[in-house]
Amino acid sequence: MRPTRFASSNKPSWVNWAYALLFLGVTTAVSLPAQNITTLHSFAGYPTDGAAPTGLAQATNGDLYGTTYRGGANGAGTVFKITPDGALTTLYSFCTQSGCTDGSYPYAGLVQATNGDLYGTTSQGGANSGGTVFKITPDGALTTIYSFCTQSGCTDGRYPYAGLVQATNGDLYGTTINGGANSDGTVFKITPSGTLTTLFSFCAQRGCTDGSYPSAGLVQASNGDLYGTTTNGGANSGGTVFKITPTGTLTTLYSFCPQVSCTDGSNPYAGLVQASNGDLYGTTYFGGANTTACHGSGCGTVFKITPIGTLTTLYSFCSQSSCTDGSYPFAGLVQGSNGDLYGTTSLGGAGIGCDNLGCGTVFKITPGGALTTLYSFCTQSGCTDGYDLGAGLVQDTNGNLYGATSKGGRASNDGTVFSLSVGLGAFVETQATSGAVGSAIKILGTSLTGATSIAFNGAAATFTVVSSSLITTTVPAGASTGFVTVTTPSGTLISNKQFRVTP
Repeated sequence: MRPTRFASSNKPSWVNWAYALLFLGVTTAVSLPAQNITTLHSFAGYPTDGAAPTGLAQATNGDLYGTTYRGGANGAGTVFKITPDGALTTLYSFCTQSGCTDGSYPYAGLVQATNGDLYGTTSQGGANSGGTVFKITPDGALTTIYSFCTQSGCTDGRYPYAGLVQATNGDLYGTTINGGANSDGTVFKITPSGTLTTLFSFCAQRGCTDGSYPSAGLVQASNGDLYGTTTNGGANSGGTVFKITPTGTLTTLYSFCPQVSCTDGSNPYAGLVQASNGDLYGTTYFGGANTTACHGSGCGTVFKITPIGTLTTLYSFCSQSSCTDGSYPFAGLVQGSNGDLYGTTSLGGAGIGCDNLGCGTVFKITPGGALTTLYSFCTQSGCTDGYDLGAGLVQDTNGNLYGATSKGGRASNDGTVFSLSVGLGAFVETQATSGAVGSAIKILGTSLTGATSIAFNGAAATFTVVSSSLITTTVPAGASTGFVTVTTPSGTLISNKQFRVTP
């Protein structure tokens, strides 16, 4: 079945959204004493600052940028920025133009490209009502660079529900959940100026064994290929993991649900993250070992998969009584600077309400599969801490985790932005994460003013301190693959990932 377009004025909860689209192991868990969530902002819906926020991204100016699916001046969503301590500014309200040619209902977060602009998608609107790709400056000047369904039959794709990733070649890559040659979604690339190429149309194989309906974005692995998931399709109709070259050659690496009762998981709604060990990690919304819980469909899993396709189910949710460990992970994972992975579940946990399954959690999981529940939502009176988590987390260079809930909060039940300290220290992040000797590199961090030295795996580099959150440098002669260090008056900061020096 094809996914339906949802009523624009009332986005369903993540769990209902997942059921609607579906219709178209090591299990070690511990719970910690409740850790404090800091609610940075509670949204107030239409016609103010937006409602149902999605994922966040830290920009080179140190602020976090995100979108809301609805609300804002026109009820069709917004782009906002928020400082790490919670001062929010609405930068743009969608559907400002007649006919919503600027797009409407952005379902995913943003990515900052190397040119400094932020890029994103809207799931609807545009010149042909099939969604858009847009760019927006850090100050809020928005340009629609592509409107989907420009081609007859929407062979260029329709309804991009996922965000974008910028590859090492400078182009941006993404997916659409519908359209394409077979109406089952696409993978596309688009230049920063707006030239789009459809790389692959799903359901190209008989029975859609190559997958269908990619609702998540892509990640570029260290081997240069892009990796992603499809929510449906595959050999067992439980979704897939695939890789695709930057030029469009797709390989299905794994089809979910070959095991009885889908104990390996099924229906991944989220994308993947490549960890420092080289493996890719992700979540499935349904399936897992606990098949009798969660309406009999299983409560979801965390898995790892090698770049060549060997999958291991690391954790099955609802392993604890009353699903206090969480259930239905809708979003993907982020690897913290300590090497552990962090994520969210849309339901479950120790909170009250929410379909009698709890209201969602934040968890961490080791690369080997030991899971710890860090926080259960709706544990505060009136759910002022928020609930219904459909977005993943981001680790700020100050060490804290930031995320969003689509409901709850202190205002009008329109969601929150929150931060969570898990005891991790500050670090620096390189943009990009690889490059040849002589390549220009940006280093993002916190309190960088007064930096005295930078080294690429021990090789000293010349640099310019642009601001307290940004340093520009070049890869020095003699550099080799390894961590980047920045020495500041308050200490030495280490990059969260190794920088890969290319030939």
